[in-house]
Order: sequence, then C-alpha cells, then structure tokens
Amino acid sequence: MGRMGSYIHHNGGPQAVELCLDEGISRRPRVQRAGVREDETPYQGFIEYPVFECGYEALKRATGGFREVTPTTLEAVVSDGPIALIVLRTMLGFTPPEWAYIATQRTGVAISQGAARTLDRKIRMAPTQPLGQGRVTRETVRALLEAACQLLTEGMPLVDADKIHRLDKADTQAGSRTLRAMAELGVPYAMLLYERFLGRPFAGHRDAVSELVGDVMESAIEDVLNAAGISYRKTKRATSIVGFDQAPDFVIPSEFNPQVVIEAKITEDDGTARDKVTRVQHLERLSTQGQPPNQPKFEVVACIGGRGFGVRREDMRKLLYATQGKVFTFNLLDKLVEYTR
Repeated sequence: MGRMGSYIHHNGGPQAVELCLDEGISRRPRVQRAGVREDETPYQGFIEYPVFECGYEALKRATGGFREVTPTTLEAVVSDGPIALIVLRTMLGFTPPEWAYIATQRTGVAISQGAARTLDRKIRMAPTQPLGQGRVTRETVRALLEAACQLLTEGMPLVDADKIHRLDKADTQAGSRTLRAMAELGVPYAMLLYERFLGRPFAGHRDAVSELVGDVMESAIEDVLNAAGISYRKTKRATSIVGFDQAPDFVIPSEFNPQVVIEAKITEDDGTARDKVTRVQHLERLSTQGQPPNQPKFEVVACIGGRGFGVRREDMRKLLYATQGKVFTFNLLDKLVEYTR
C-alpha cells in the first residue's frame, strides 16, 4: 500500500503536520519558542508526559494517595507546581470553561470562561513555574479547587438514562473510593489521565452529539411554525441561497421571497456564541443594504439557548440591537409568531 498523507498548508507551504494513514501516526508540529533552553519544555503550549506525570505524582503524594483531597492540601501543590491544576481538570473530565462554570455555581466566586482559558493557557506555557500571588488568581484557584474537591469526593450523582455524566468514569464514578483504587491497583493512572488530556474530555461523545444539541432548538422552532400554519424553508449545512453568502437556519416563507430569517443556536461556549452574534449582525446589514430607512428587506430573528450567550453582556446588547429586540429563548418561543411580522 502506498504512503498516504494529508497536509495542512500555511502561507503556501506545507506545515509539519502529517497524518500517515497507513501507519496510524499523527505527527504534531514542534515549534521552538524563542529563548527556551534545551533542557526546558520547547513546544508552545504542549505538555510532555514527564511534566504531566510530575504533576500527578505531586498530587498523589500531597493527598496520601488521594485519601485526603482537600482545598488546603491541593492549594500548596498547585502553588508550587501549577501543572497539578491541569491534572485535576483532567480527572474531572472538564474543559476550562466548564470547570469555571461549576466552580462559580458551587462557590459563588465569579470566574469567566475567558479567565479560565487564560489561566489554563498560562499553565500550559509554563507548567512548572509557580503561579502569581495576586488576589484574583488566588481566589480563582481556590474556588476551582473547592469545586474539584467536592466533585471528586462526592462522585457521580444519579442522572436520567438518556444522559451521560462527566463523573461517570472509572476513576470518579464512586468518588474518593474509585479515585484511590485507580491510584493503588497498579493501573498506570498518570498515563490514562495524560491520554484523556490530549484527547479532550469526552471528545468523541461531544462531537457526536453536537448537531443533535442544535436540532433541539430547531425542532422547537419548527413545532411553533407548523402549529401556526406558517410556510418556511429550513436550510442544511452548506445550503446555497441567492442573496445570502451563508444561508440562515430558517427562511420564511421561502428563499424566493424572504420576509423573516431566523438564526438558531444552543451553546455553552462564549466564543461560539460570539460567532453567532457576528452572523446575526451580518444578516441585519444584508437586510438594510440598499433599502430606505426603517424598511429592511426582511426581519432578522435570533433563537438562542445555553450559558455561552450569558457570558458577555456586550454580545447580548449587539444581538438585541441587530434583531431590534427579537431574541427568543426556549421559554419565549411561544411568542415567536406573535412578535414577528
């Protein structure tokens, strides 16, 4: 079988990223940072296994084999070697924004998604360099640790049969008991965590259901429109409609005579929410292009859900302005027809 590969191009030349299908090997680019000595971690933001394992072993020692998982024991470890914070996040199976959200809910300390990402990246860039002792950093780390201790001790709560809980894993399912078992039974726990860290928490499942999550909102919109007897065109990915460089999710009554367009999105991520806001703003500009004042070609409506839209107040202001207030959540979908032309 011949050698097969796919290349990522940048500025006209192939980057050193190659997927060899016949060998099953993924070669990541190794980018040397300026001013980094040979004995230091040389790759931007990439954590090598020995560094990750050192963080794991420091946690294990400080907690007595995960018998004493408390904010106090963890804080000292994280302060000296912040890579331990990433090991903890990997144990939980959370992304940085998800951990921030849970910590905010459980401790009352407000941690934004942006702050969580910044802290995580800071650690990945310098995993063995002690964290700063600023008040905000200390409060953020303390809140994250408190939430982690609670979750790792409690274990997985009961959930509906059609749901998967992030703690439903071999190491966290029964709280501290299964955590200790993984550390004591000869399982290469540090390597398991490292592979989980590289693969992103629940990556396969998250990717598999991402479109299904979006379908929940779109199905609800369809139910409302069908109940009111309103004609509409629901577009699919890569659908091409004349007059739109990117087709909106719904066109009413048809793409040949658009009177109302609807963009729908459910997201927990503030970056994805911001992208949708930008998309709605673009549709608003298309609707007024070449039109007399206050006579748009079509109305722009947004139907949204998820905490991603609640992170930045400025994004919501832009969304409300672009739609002239026509923003609907699940709880307001029954008003969609009434307040739209």
